[in-house]
Amino acid sequence: MTAEQPVTDVPEYHKSGYIAVLGRPNVGKSTLINALLGEKVSIVSPKPQTTRDRIQGILSLEEAQIIFLDTPGIHQPKNMLDEYMVKVANYALPDADVILFLVDVANPLIEADREIARLIEKKRENKPVLVGLNKIDQQTDPAQVATIQTELATLLPDATFLPLSATTGAHQDELLEWIIEKLPYGPRYYPVDIISDQNDRKFVAEIIREVSLELLHHEVPHGMAVIIDTFKTRENGMLYIQGKIYVERESHKPIVLGKNGSMLKRIGQRARQRLEEIYEQKIYLDLRVKPRHKWRKNPSDLRWFGYVTRKK
Repeated sequence: MTAEQPVTDVPEYHKSGYIAVLGRPNVGKSTLINALLGEKVSIVSPKPQTTRDRIQGILSLEEAQIIFLDTPGIHQPKNMLDEYMVKVANYALPDADVILFLVDVANPLIEADREIARLIEKKRENKPVLVGLNKIDQQTDPAQVATIQTELATLLPDATFLPLSATTGAHQDELLEWIIEKLPYGPRYYPVDIISDQNDRKFVAEIIREVSLELLHHEVPHGMAVIIDTFKTRENGMLYIQGKIYVERESHKPIVLGKNGSMLKRIGQRARQRLEEIYEQKIYLDLRVKPRHKWRKNPSDLRWFGYVTRKK
């Protein structure tokens, strides 16, 4: 079921809408959405530019259905993939009913935060804005938090500010209450048992990429893309998944493989364990590695991997 087929059997007071979650890389956007949903829909890594696509996380409550648009961190693009990611984040603003702007208060404000604040103020069209002062659990200096809030209040004069923690859950209930208050009345756009609009193949590919980000270093994991060729349950009940990890340089292939295939085996084992916990069934995961030269700078390759933005 899609957003074009709303569920109408809901109470008259039911609310629904889209929440654009914006912020620079690594401020905790995906971590917060996963925490609010109580399940994993977005991959998480301490490395920047982890989220590449806009991922919808869907929280269905009795009184509201909240559809979170988890966007890539807005950053200075270095290649066509980066440009795609920034476009995805920008396109979330006109689609949203409410805007949630996350900043990391464990560290001082940087120019990227200010640029995003200016972008929101320019494009928000009077939509409600909440600035989430995230990582409050890591900040012991109230003066720094106050300084950040004061500066952002000059850039977003109508915004609401809320300290919170994506990891400990601090003030997440207040965040949901504020969002529901601001949402318009409307139907459910998705059945209550749907928590994401990602299909299985896309989700599995993202989990494999998440594990690769954990185990590999430097530029190698950022130049990777994962395609799932086979996703099917066999007669014995085991889920068989076959996928390819694409790297953008021939020299990256032996790094991903490791000595005698040891690194690829580690990636496969950790990803399989993670997927078995999610799908609650035995999984056979078959991974291969293939080079695709400079794919992040090739428009046709970007389209082939599914990184396509609509015209605005």
